[in-house]
Amino acid sequence: MLKTTVFEQLKTAMREKDTLSKGVLTLLKSALDSAEKEKGEALTEQEEIAIVNREVKQTNQSLDGAKQAQREDLIEQEEKKLVLLKTFLPKQLSEDEVKALLTEAGVTKGMNMGEAMKIAKPALAGKTDGATMSKAVKDLI
Repeated sequence: MLKTTVFEQLKTAMREKDTLSKGVLTLLKSALDSAEKEKGEALTEQEEIAIVNREVKQTNQSLDGAKQAQREDLIEQEEKKLVLLKTFLPKQLSEDEVKALLTEAGVTKGMNMGEAMKIAKPALAGKTDGATMSKAVKDLI
């Protein structure tokens, strides 16, 4: 379970007094805990990955804001957070690999975007980010 891995890394970060890792892992652990409490039972691996993806997306948005404000200190911090969060995700597929999977799943030319995304989302859950998925679908249809 991802939750136990996060907890173990959190304990290590606390022992090593790594404040950045401790902060990121604490946020991730609390997000996993609250989702589990809300569901009333243990989360599936897909649900855990969805939570990590949400945290990655929020960190990317913070990184974009820091870049627009030209805050080098924040940019460096957000990039370190991203590296740490991405360690909890499965290997991310390249755009070519995404296109190959989508073709196998039945996405063809002439489909509308909605139908194609209904096929793509379950097939690629946790394997790539939404932007890459969307771009690959647009290229195929």
